[in-house]
Amino acid sequence: MSKNKLAAADWPPTASIDTLRRRAKLLADVRAFFQARNILEVETPILCHHSVTDLHLEPICASGASVGQGFLQTSPEYAMKRLLAAGVGDCFQIFRAFRAEEQGRRHNPEFSLLEWYRLNFDDRELAKEVDAFLQEVANAPPAVFISYQTLFVDHFGLDPLSVTDDTLLETAQQHFGQLPQGLGRDDALQVLFSLGIEPDLGQSHPVIVTDYPASQAALARINRQDPRVAHRFEVYWKGVELANGYWELCDPDEQWQRFTSDNEQRKARGKPERRIDPWFMEALSHGLPECAGVALGLDRLMMCLTDSQTIEDVLAFPWSRA
Repeated sequence: MSKNKLAAADWPPTASIDTLRRRAKLLADVRAFFQARNILEVETPILCHHSVTDLHLEPICASGASVGQGFLQTSPEYAMKRLLAAGVGDCFQIFRAFRAEEQGRRHNPEFSLLEWYRLNFDDRELAKEVDAFLQEVANAPPAVFISYQTLFVDHFGLDPLSVTDDTLLETAQQHFGQLPQGLGRDDALQVLFSLGIEPDLGQSHPVIVTDYPASQAALARINRQDPRVAHRFEVYWKGVELANGYWELCDPDEQWQRFTSDNEQRKARGKPERRIDPWFMEALSHGLPECAGVALGLDRLMMCLTDSQTIEDVLAFPWSRA
């Protein structure tokens, strides 16, 4: 018998057994969706030598006598793109990802991520497949497509692609009070989006937001017809961010520049710089085929399916009981 009363009280799972059974069915349905399309299931390492440079993502570090310093991966993206460069073709993975972020209503440090890549797709074609996925696997209504720019015009009466930095910051402060010092343009955009737009998105049907600003391209390519925007989309349902997709950047030189810029921003904010993954860069140099990719949070999808208010309701043992 445990001498720790708190531990003894917290031994059962936070999700109901019925929810865990429904979760198992979801995983089976996910695999059936991809098997019907002849998309290969792959596995890549959770523990790797390198991590992402993304300013907003912090990995969980791991160490041991046999591995030295390593990182639990925030997503399988780099490794899956190495497989794509090696010729694996269309592929998907159900991955256990880790991010060192605060635990919250929609966040757990360890979570399930569905990621897939389609050769010769652009971002619009893949977004349509995500829509089909949600209809087939989650019985969701058809999605509505809307641009990032249109959402800002409708909600705040400003164009996020042309508004001045001063006006943007003033608008954010008018709606949400004093903001921390040193916020940049994308920080202000994120405040307005996450607090003023996101909570209302997709309440009756999934919403696919397209054409994010080029400054938020991450690993997506820039739109040649309108360089102000990137070939990136996000999917929202019931006010929850479900998925993030790109028409993938294949140019190793541009990718190196973005990684370098990430590290410069990390340094400016007092965050540790991250060593750029040389194997990923070599794969890009070898040749990443034309493709689009998307990552979708399976725990959050379960929240939508069960109308759960917290991620703990769909996990057997979240961090608080792990």
